[in-house]
Amino acid sequence: MYEQLLNLDPIRLNFSAGGMRAINFVLALVMFGVALGIKPREFKNVFIKPKSAILGLICQLILLPAMTFLLILAFNNHITPMVAMGMILVAACPGGNISNFMSSLSKANTELSVTLTAITTSSATFMTPFNFAFWGGLYTRYLSTRAGDVLQPLHIDLWQTFETVFILLGIPLILGMLFVRFFPVAAEKMKKPMQYFSLIFFMIMVVLAFSNNFDIFIKYIFYILFIVFIHNALALGIGYGTGTLFRIPRKDRRTITIETGIQNSGLGLVLLFNPKIFPPDLAYGGMLFITAWWGIWHILSGLGVSFVFKWSDKRRNEA
Repeated sequence: MYEQLLNLDPIRLNFSAGGMRAINFVLALVMFGVALGIKPREFKNVFIKPKSAILGLICQLILLPAMTFLLILAFNNHITPMVAMGMILVAACPGGNISNFMSSLSKANTELSVTLTAITTSSATFMTPFNFAFWGGLYTRYLSTRAGDVLQPLHIDLWQTFETVFILLGIPLILGMLFVRFFPVAAEKMKKPMQYFSLIFFMIMVVLAFSNNFDIFIKYIFYILFIVFIHNALALGIGYGTGTLFRIPRKDRRTITIETGIQNSGLGLVLLFNPKIFPPDLAYGGMLFITAWWGIWHILSGLGVSFVFKWSDKRRNEA
């Protein structure tokens, strides 16, 4: 498996400058759509009943990156350095905006979901660069030293990452919240279509990214699928297990499960395509494959978990 995954690293996914500008613009537009569902008054719940929100933030911002590092430690003899760094990058990203849709579908606490998405996305300007640099730095210093590992020099530019995340997330969120403030009716009408748009956008983004390497994607998808399946199951388990351990309400537990298991992989891909953060001469194909497939898989797993939650409600009502 290790030797097979090494073959992913030299793969290049090239976008023109115009293509990258289009991707950045659309991702910013998606984040603007996320902000349409954010109302400042909803944050009052964090202060009135903060337990679930605090646990959700701990799961997303602290436990998921830390447990990802432990998972990498457990599988270190079987995964390549770039695959490991891809897992760390995904764990460092904020929650995906489709988590609000999944929470609504599973009869979870949608208001809590919106609040957590808003806070994790807003804090991603600082937390995504920090978590990626911190846990990635630990990995490059202590875990990628096994004989035969060839980890190319990887300098994580904290400031450049911060700048990119702020432009792509911070500014659109601020503009979106201002739009809600001054045009509430229009914002309410646009909210649902923007959620569906974000799903379609990510699918198109992944297809375009791998269209010239589709045969390679098919060849190695089995290995990537297994790794992402375990990683995503860990993320969902962190949310559900933490909520169960601290005995929060069922609806809140469902929300934290979904929020922790849905990651903004689109942001991860945009960071990877930024030549100022990841130089073009760096062979980071393993990171690209992990990040891209995460974005596909968490939609499928999120829908699956949502239907399981709804099915359990049905069973409970029939009992």
